[in-house]
Amino acid sequence: MKLYINPTKSDWSTLLKRPTQTVEDIESTVNEVFNDIKKNGDKAVFKYTSMFDSVNLETNIVNIEEIREASNAISEDLKDAINLAKSNIEKFHTAQQTTKVSVSTMSGVDCWQEKRPIQKVGLYIPGGTAPLFSTVLMLAVPAQIAGCKEIVLCSPPNKEGKIANEILYAAQLCGVTKIIKVGGIQAIAGLTFGTESIPQVYKIFGPGNQFVTVAKQLSTKYGVAIDMPAGPSELLVVADESANAVYVASDLLSQAEHGSDSQVILVTTSKAFAENVANEVDKQLQVLPRKAMAKDAISNSKSIVVNTFQTALDLIDEYGPEHFIVATEDNDYFVDNIGNAGSVFIGNYTPESAGDYASGTNHTLPTNGFSKAYSGINLDSFQKSITFQKISKEGIQNIGNAIELMAEAEGLQAHKNAVTLRLKDLKN
Repeated sequence: MKLYINPTKSDWSTLLKRPTQTVEDIESTVNEVFNDIKKNGDKAVFKYTSMFDSVNLETNIVNIEEIREASNAISEDLKDAINLAKSNIEKFHTAQQTTKVSVSTMSGVDCWQEKRPIQKVGLYIPGGTAPLFSTVLMLAVPAQIAGCKEIVLCSPPNKEGKIANEILYAAQLCGVTKIIKVGGIQAIAGLTFGTESIPQVYKIFGPGNQFVTVAKQLSTKYGVAIDMPAGPSELLVVADESANAVYVASDLLSQAEHGSDSQVILVTTSKAFAENVANEVDKQLQVLPRKAMAKDAISNSKSIVVNTFQTALDLIDEYGPEHFIVATEDNDYFVDNIGNAGSVFIGNYTPESAGDYASGTNHTLPTNGFSKAYSGINLDSFQKSITFQKISKEGIQNIGNAIELMAEAEGLQAHKNAVTLRLKDLKN
């Protein structure tokens, strides 16, 4: 990890830059695939699956027998772990349910708000180097709690034309209604336009590589909503000498092994601690199965020494990390004052891995600084808030004149007439 000592604030923007390609670098590829699938449907989908995933499929729809075989192939211990995680995720997201909000803004004017599920949602589950079956739980569980009618899951097939057993098991466990063997840009395009095999949805969820991220952003041009622009994973740890360097190094590596384009950052008030962590990172890195990938990510990562917690906090808010671990002698300072973070992990015994899998919080979080404006996935992500109002005769008489005056001032005579006609009838 590159070490930086008290960088000036004017250098923060450059220092904290993510190691990602710009949209322009890959947008042309994404547009080409989108246009092809919009025009040619499944024919184009199968073509790109062959091109990008190196497999030729006769059908891309997962059947019941494949799900049964996948379930039988998983150990009971892993099933128990998945079920424990599912239970905690259900508890946390069920607790987010809200009742109807109702108020009489004035006599005879009743307004209320109710939640309704998004009827058709698409869940993108990365496969590739690490099939993220945990993401199935993070997306399908709240979708099921919210009451989404259609939950369509897309995940890339391997070279044998199969989706990971764990993904299929988790999908059937969480009420997914259709599973499709399709990944990357072609999956997002299929969910956007709809094809013979892929249903069109109203909102697309899930993380992915930079191509998937740009594809999701492009889908919004065609009227499909997305959860957030979630790209390569990232983690920022703030720690001082009271923290455990071994733990901090393991946390940094846990995100670095996601992919070569991941980024991890250590912010500390101690140069000696930063050096201890760097040594421990090198030591732990040597025994990781995904050593090459983690090493690439570490080369894009930084260790930053600052003088004060206030400076650390300002720098962290400027970065807006996806995952934020706090391991200092005054954790409350950061917890109480942090403004931009996707999810926060507090203390020496709260590894980021807990949130990735089983504590109950959601691991689908905003990256690339989007935590400055976006929330991570929660129950509301799968719902819409619809407002209602009911005005009585008394109510329209109480509020009517104000509406007439405002409509007239804006030059909207028909708006005024809609009230005036009613008021005249009530006077007769």
